[in-house]
Amino acid sequence: MSKSPKSIIDRDLIHELTALLDETGLTEIEIEQDGRRIRVARGTMMAAAPSAAVRVEVAPQPGTEAAVIPIDPSKHPGVVISPMVGTAYAAPEPGAKPFIDIGSKVKAGDTLLIVEAMKTMNQIPAPRAGTVIQVLFEDGQPVEFGEPLVIIE
Repeated sequence: MSKSPKSIIDRDLIHELTALLDETGLTEIEIEQDGRRIRVARGTMMAAAPSAAVRVEVAPQPGTEAAVIPIDPSKHPGVVISPMVGTAYAAPEPGAKPFIDIGSKVKAGDTLLIVEAMKTMNQIPAPRAGTVIQVLFEDGQPVEFGEPLVIIE
């Protein structure tokens, strides 16, 4: 009796990694085994409930280059970075409508989010007018000084 070839995607492993994200509060986890790399990461777009996004990559063969080079959000000219270490919040209070969503039009000075630091709620204003094209944090996520939070074009 021969075994059927194993699927490229190990669904059980992905489910285990997703559960591990939920248990630990991590935002992403990546493992590499037998030339396959599996990365499970929480979505970067704001949603009512955090979701996990899964990307399965096959490692490039030695001597070949990867076809896709990810864009570094910190290099984008419209990036808004965290001015402090703290916890990022998308809305003024739990259950309230978020300050911004992808596609939101903002003016310079509009509140984009709140970063709580040392029990102080710090409103983070839009440095310029434009349209929010990316939200790079999840509600309640710890953030570091200089971490990209939002991209405005």
